[in-house]
Amino acid sequence: MGAKINLDFYTGTDFYSDGDVEDELLEIVKHNSDYSEILASDNRWPILYHLSPIRQNIINWYPFKKNATCLEIGGGCGAITGALCDSLEKVTVVELSKRRATINYERHKNYTNLEIIVANLNDVIFEEKFDYITLNGVLEYAGSFTKTDAPYQDFLKQVKKYLKPDGKLIIAIENRYGLKYFAGSKEDHTAKVFDGITGYVNNDTVRTFGKKELEDLLEQSGYPSQEFYYPHPDYKMPLEIYSSSWLPSSASSLAPAPNFDYEKYELFDETKAFQGIIDNGQYEFFANSFLVICGD
Repeated sequence: MGAKINLDFYTGTDFYSDGDVEDELLEIVKHNSDYSEILASDNRWPILYHLSPIRQNIINWYPFKKNATCLEIGGGCGAITGALCDSLEKVTVVELSKRRATINYERHKNYTNLEIIVANLNDVIFEEKFDYITLNGVLEYAGSFTKTDAPYQDFLKQVKKYLKPDGKLIIAIENRYGLKYFAGSKEDHTAKVFDGITGYVNNDTVRTFGKKELEDLLEQSGYPSQEFYYPHPDYKMPLEIYSSSWLPSSASSLAPAPNFDYEKYELFDETKAFQGIIDNGQYEFFANSFLVICGD
């Protein structure tokens, strides 16, 4: 008995997609268990983003407690689902796109501790609470799927209802003041230069946060306990992960952040800029991404 895919809450419509490349991804995961040759020969961003094992670095180091359960919200094509299944007793994935959920299922169908629910989180009723909940590249979209006056706060409050009293919410998200954006990278979600830095003008559907903004948002949403980590070059393709108690002392290992999906300006040498930032004790403000372990 392997993984389960649950269509009880599926509305019949997929609201987002990377396009026809997802059909290719489905065929790839159906017929391959190792993607290294495909990744070496296909330079398209969706192939790299969804299939690279580097994606798992964001979570495969974390010391989960034994016999624990996890709710992965927005599991996508399963980039980190396998790493979660390897570490936890039970993993429940909620994914809005049936096509992405099917890719995830085909990729991990041999796991006996996995259930993938195709649904909008708002439509699902859980009979249990979880030890861990992950939002890997999800929180920034709350403005598009939570239609309230305070969508980010309300979404986080809703998520907290599914967490055990001593549970942990794990969030991975870009920093709107990440150095890569000053250096010329386009904003990851809008493809506009300096869009996050200048406050997402005329955009209320997606946004990321600076460190203090995120701390305050989590505090106001019921997560006063927060541990910040700093994936580099970002949370999508992390090669190093620093913590507040173990920050980089030198920028020599901080390679410039690549932009695989958009053209990138190179306004200055990011590594040299990071050295001055480190010397002035400001790395946490300018880190490209955050990984936050938070709870009650």
